Amino acid sequence: MEKIKVLFVCMGNICRSPTAEGVFAKQLKEQNLEDYFVIDSAGTHAHHIAESPDFRAQQAALGRGIELAHLRARKVIMGDFEDFDFLLAMDDDNYATLINACPDEYKGKISYFLDFAPQLGTREVPDPYFGGKYGFEHVLDLVEAASAGFLTKLQQAGRLN
Repeated sequence: MEKIKVLFVCMGNICRSPTAEGVFAKQLKEQNLEDYFVIDSAGTHAHHIAESPDFRAQQAALGRGIELAHLRARKVIMGDFEDFDFLLAMDDDNYATLINACPDEYKGKISYFLDFAPQLGTREVPDPYFGGKYGFEHVLDLVEAASAGFLTKLQQAGRLN
């Protein structure tokens, strides 16, 4: 079975998208699905290339047993549109940036991550960068729900056993 390639995307790749990558990796491990996926995260802007995730994001994630310290920020590149099966945007701005940069034949790969958690009633994972600790906890809550929903959708579509 060919691996499912998933890219989580936010603006700087130091808060939301690495958190989503870490949460999704944890869920894959818990369900013994790691061998079926290639996952990564990236930013639409190059503000933090090669930096670790925000310390507050790391601390909040550690509180839930998720390690993010090994991740490094990178910018979305043109090859990502071809290489990844799913590019999951965290908000309207990043969705629009991806759509505008993406060659037409790959636009169907781009989605809002929170579309996989419709019960939440929102499409956007808010940027916690300028907020306090609660913002990072809220991001974790949102991406946990979306990760579970994404896996369920893949199973329902027959992409996973």
